[in-house]
Amino acid sequence: MSSALAIDLLPSLRLVLLVCVIALLPLSYVWLRSSRGSSSKAGSRLSLLTAVTLFLTFDLIVFGAFTRLSDSGLGCPDWPGCYGQASPMGAQTDIDAAQAALPAGPVTTTKAWIEMIHRYLAMTVGALVAAIAAASWRGRRDAGASVWLPTLTLVWVIVQGLFGKYTVTLKLYPAVVSLHLLGGMLLLALLVVLRERLRAKPIDVDRSLRRFAGLCLLLLVVQLALGAWVSSNYAVLACTGFPTCNGSWWPAMDASRGFTFLRGLGEAGANGHLTFDALVAIHMAHRICAVVVVLALMILSWRLWQVCGDAPRRFGLALALIVLAQVATGLSTVVLGWPLIAALAHSAGAAALVFTLTTLLARSSLARSSPDRLSLRAA
Repeated sequence: MSSALAIDLLPSLRLVLLVCVIALLPLSYVWLRSSRGSSSKAGSRLSLLTAVTLFLTFDLIVFGAFTRLSDSGLGCPDWPGCYGQASPMGAQTDIDAAQAALPAGPVTTTKAWIEMIHRYLAMTVGALVAAIAAASWRGRRDAGASVWLPTLTLVWVIVQGLFGKYTVTLKLYPAVVSLHLLGGMLLLALLVVLRERLRAKPIDVDRSLRRFAGLCLLLLVVQLALGAWVSSNYAVLACTGFPTCNGSWWPAMDASRGFTFLRGLGEAGANGHLTFDALVAIHMAHRICAVVVVLALMILSWRLWQVCGDAPRRFGLALALIVLAQVATGLSTVVLGWPLIAALAHSAGAAALVFTLTTLLARSSLARSSPDRLSLRAA
């Protein structure tokens, strides 16, 4: 019995070892880079480690979009390994058998590698977040730094891992897939806030502008949720043409079925399969909300441009450019028939908006809590 247990655990141990080796690469970079500085090495390393983890999280979101758009989400139909193995190389026999049984199915060698690379990257981000939390707890006595945010980020990474697991085991259950997509954005935002607290580069803006930026972020979250629901239900091409949908300004829609959340992929709860009108309703909700979000963000961009100081103006310009790029990539997915590069750019743009708005709010929050209300020229 003990030998059987050892055999069962061996692939998982190999997977953990592989992720540890991958995580050593960014950790080594952080250690070598921060050791060259003359300032506090502990603080420098933690700040740099957070920045590297943030960068990899952004990459993870984009690669997750590629995994979904290439239909590779079930490339390995079990979790966390691939047919019980640490990599598709060890599972090649099972992959070949699945592909032979269903050539047009979700399992191919390419899709298995795409899915496992996504998992490797996700596990590496998780390991780095754990390192951030450990370093924060270790340095809390010397620096007096708060540990609640790194700990919360670690907890959320674990939750994200569970969402990733159930995305696979529940066969792309739309509600779980949507929560997984939103969870990635939340992880990005948590790392942004942590990074800004470590860097301490406040931007002083008035209360009304700060509140409006918060409202814009809230609207963006709603739009992200609708976008995740469009993606998880494969409703991107439910509408052809723009600005009309299938030749109509207000096409036939079935919102009650489209927004039934507790159902399997392609199903409509107890009402059979999801109808085309339900997919149109999902798509149209995303379009309508997009108009509101674009207008709000462009107003915010203009108001930031009116503020004295280089930093607010840079944020305003960045927001305007990202929004315009989002409009272009969003339209091209419909007009050009959902090209992969445009869809990936659209996902990256959504993450960039979360990054920019969260950074703006984090820096303005630092300025509000600063005793002397300094307005610094942030890089």
